[in-house]
Amino acid sequence: MADQITQVNRRRPLRLRPDPWSVGALAIAALVLLPILSVVVLALTPDENIWPHLIATTLPRYLTNTLAMMGGVALLASAVGAGAAWLVSMYRFPGARWLEWLLLLPLAIPAYVGAYALVDFLEYAGPVQTGLRSLFGWQNARDYWFPEIRSRGAAVLVLSAALYPYVYLLARAAFREQSGAAYEVARALGAGPVGLFWRVGLPLARPAIAAGAAIAMMETVNDFGVVEYFAVQTLTAGIFSVWLEGGNAGGAAQIAGVILAVILALVALEKVSRRNLRFHALGRHHRPLVPVRLEGVAGWAATLACALPVAFGFALPVGVILSHALANAEGWADPGLIRALLHTLTVGGIAAVLTVAAGLFLVYGVRLTGRTLPRILLPVTTIGYAAPGAVLGVGLLIPMAAADNALADGWLWLFGADPGLLMTGSAFAIVYAYGVRFFAIAQGAADAAMGRIAPSLPMAARSLGRTARGTLTSVYLPLIRTSIGTALLLVFVDCVKELPATLLLRPFNYNTLATRVYDKASLENLGDASPAALLVCLVGLVAVGLLARANR
Repeated sequence: MADQITQVNRRRPLRLRPDPWSVGALAIAALVLLPILSVVVLALTPDENIWPHLIATTLPRYLTNTLAMMGGVALLASAVGAGAAWLVSMYRFPGARWLEWLLLLPLAIPAYVGAYALVDFLEYAGPVQTGLRSLFGWQNARDYWFPEIRSRGAAVLVLSAALYPYVYLLARAAFREQSGAAYEVARALGAGPVGLFWRVGLPLARPAIAAGAAIAMMETVNDFGVVEYFAVQTLTAGIFSVWLEGGNAGGAAQIAGVILAVILALVALEKVSRRNLRFHALGRHHRPLVPVRLEGVAGWAATLACALPVAFGFALPVGVILSHALANAEGWADPGLIRALLHTLTVGGIAAVLTVAAGLFLVYGVRLTGRTLPRILLPVTTIGYAAPGAVLGVGLLIPMAAADNALADGWLWLFGADPGLLMTGSAFAIVYAYGVRFFAIAQGAADAAMGRIAPSLPMAARSLGRTARGTLTSVYLPLIRTSIGTALLLVFVDCVKELPATLLLRPFNYNTLATRVYDKASLENLGDASPAALLVCLVGLVAVGLLARANR
């Protein structure tokens, strides 16, 4: 009898019932990956192939400048970030406890704001050169030498000052997780402070430093405001030049494809460099590091070494911007500033809510269904964070414009009225780009928060008759609301600071705070740009406060 039932079951066709959580997770993953795939397709099938022209003219210069910027920022940001992390982790010196958190403050300053402030401070009419001429009696620039401000080296300096906290955060965590026993053994064998750093601390913290440097290099590739202001022709600047000035969307897509290749090569190189490295604790009982107290000249030298990055990366930009904002008090009542603030709050708020909701749905759907394809796509959706905003702009605007025109033509044919451009003519494209660019933050926060919940809790809820949606709302959400709130705020802050994607995708005469700062500063009108820049910095300080609280 049992054999007959088994045969009947084998002959019975399987009913494939679509699971809404799996379908929704796949749809979200597809929307996140769509701009990246669009760039690849557009680069391989352009309307006008300008590869030979690009290779013969501008592409080598774009690529050389980009690689030089990446290398310079990686070296300088790693040196500053790892050095500061070593000092605050291994030593106690005057102001060490304050500097430990102050070193995070440059994260609040967008790099393009730092560029505008540096030029204003050091240019010919700025306070430094004016003071030098007054002090030494020089009459004009022919009487003395001063380094060129708007140069590739200055751009590397500004970006390093803004991005070193990525290395600092990861390196400080790595140093603090190391066992004090290793350093005690090294000291017993005669290693001095320099030897401890080069032979023990640095090798053990290398993976963290490499990860921070990789993030800094990705942000360097994404930057447009700094390189454009300093007239450095990078790949990202090339996208704007070829598309907006040359009118060649296919060429812009091809340059965007080169950027994607550079980013993927960078990620692969970082992973390969750590493939055969293993780091383990030395024993069962982990002995924490005991900081050494520095007295006298050595202590104040350590204080100065940690204070300089804060002064250059935070105090100088804020001081310059604040002085202009106070001198231009009427700028705070400018209707353009108020509109830019409302636009920023609107698109940033909508993008943050939708991005975090989508990340939560995707993570929960993958955990709930356990299907193979969504589980494979889950880590792939974080690629948007590595893709520069200009690349996402190309990947979204060109297909969206085609879809908008087709939709408008169809509506006009059916109803005799022109609806206009529904996606590219509104802020929809900006919200979409923000969601793709910062989806990794929302997805990572949701995944980490759900991973901390014991599986027995949702299982108990399901056994008591709760549906999947009921389990999410009554079990998961109350337990992870703090993490979700943090993710909302971090995504919103990143949306406020995002410049390249906003410049490419904004509708006509639609400004956010970031684009207003760029537009005014491009016209050398830092006075009108300063109120918006100060608002962007204040929003960034909120994110820094959250990071400091999370890393206590």
